[in-house]
Amino acid sequence: MKSIGLLSDTHGYLDERIFSHFANCDEIWHAGDIGSVRIIEQLEAFKPTRIVFGNIDNKEIQVRSHENLHFELEGFRVWITHIGGAPPRYNPMVIPELKSQTPDIFVCGHSHILRVIRDKSLNNMLYINPGAAGREGFHKLRTLLRFNLHEGLISKMEVIELGKRGAIQ
Repeated sequence: MKSIGLLSDTHGYLDERIFSHFANCDEIWHAGDIGSVRIIEQLEAFKPTRIVFGNIDNKEIQVRSHENLHFELEGFRVWITHIGGAPPRYNPMVIPELKSQTPDIFVCGHSHILRVIRDKSLNNMLYINPGAAGREGFHKLRTLLRFNLHEGLISKMEVIELGKRGAIQ
């Protein structure tokens, strides 16, 4: 079993409470718009971390991360990218691959909108966007997700609210 901590859109701000929320996680996944190499360093020093860059991330961040991550974990085929769109309106750049090599779990960020949806049109693929953990953007609440993967089963999906966007707690 693997416990996953998922966040996105930190935009240069990493709430220190993330470390306690993800203390029991085996891995951290960051779905882009990191905003600072320091955030990559902090997360990688804390736990094994899988990171994709977003549209605000500079070259320094891009060389330390990926545009797309494809991997298998605990019986799941996972694809993490930053700008993926959302069911049924996916980014046109991802549609061909979603249709030809549909992952079991498709993770993206960018919208700052927390969503966890099964897409029945794509073999019941699980679409996950953790919302935004940073203070930049139009979202009202800063959010993270935490969940377990084990032998093809996903469990204990939890939404973690870090407070209002502009608030420092």
